[in-house]
Amino acid sequence: MVELGQRTAGLRKKAGISQQKLAEMMGVSRTTITQIESGKRKVSVDELARFSKIYNLSVDRLLSSKEEPEVIFAEKQEERKTESPVRINVPQRNLEKFKEVLLYILNKVGSKPNIGETVLYKLLYFTDFDFYEKYEEQLIGATYIKNYYGPTPVEFEKIVAETMNKEIMKVESSYFNYPQRKYLPLRKADLSKLRANEIEIIDKVLDKLSDMNATQISDYSHDDVPWLTTEDNEVIEYESVFYRTPIYSVRDYE
Repeated sequence: MVELGQRTAGLRKKAGISQQKLAEMMGVSRTTITQIESGKRKVSVDELARFSKIYNLSVDRLLSSKEEPEVIFAEKQEERKTESPVRINVPQRNLEKFKEVLLYILNKVGSKPNIGETVLYKLLYFTDFDFYEKYEEQLIGATYIKNYYGPTPVEFEKIVAETMNKEIMKVESSYFNYPQRKYLPLRKADLSKLRANEIEIIDKVLDKLSDMNATQISDYSHDDVPWLTTEDNEVIEYESVFYRTPIYSVRDYE
């Protein structure tokens, strides 16, 4: 109980949410949040479900003591003095590509009311995996974890934090009375860093999926072979795209 309380407190602080704000989102009192985080109060099943939705994590992930993967940027690697059991290294070229693809998507569809963080995660996933299937090379090359709401790019939070208030702005809002985290671009994408075939794949993904809400696009991602063949909370392997069913495949196979 204490461990769960500490975990939820850490997630809240990481998300930049006050106890009062979280209490309002959960529909409980601030005292309740304080008691949960200090381990003095048990968490009900309904409360676990609400925590899960707010933090975009499965209930299993919330209850797990497994350490979160750590994201480090290649240029900062030498500064580290400790090692994490699970470490994801992001080369500088991937960081730049990730930012430009994200900015391109946000400039095209970020203002739509349905484009919150969950939908954005899936648009990035299908962009990455569709490109890999079609061209057998990575576009962003992000690392995606299988969680309850669909594929989640591990590097997203760290990369957005690096660009916050300079290139991307985070906005806390709501969509049909559900809390929603949106990201708005503060500059145009540098198209010189994106190839024509990369833009083509991104546009096709946006045309097909950007009108879906979080539930619809999460459900859609759950029937894709890469998702189906991955264990919960594990990394989704890019190679599995070559076994996709026709409805998801973007490549003509002989």
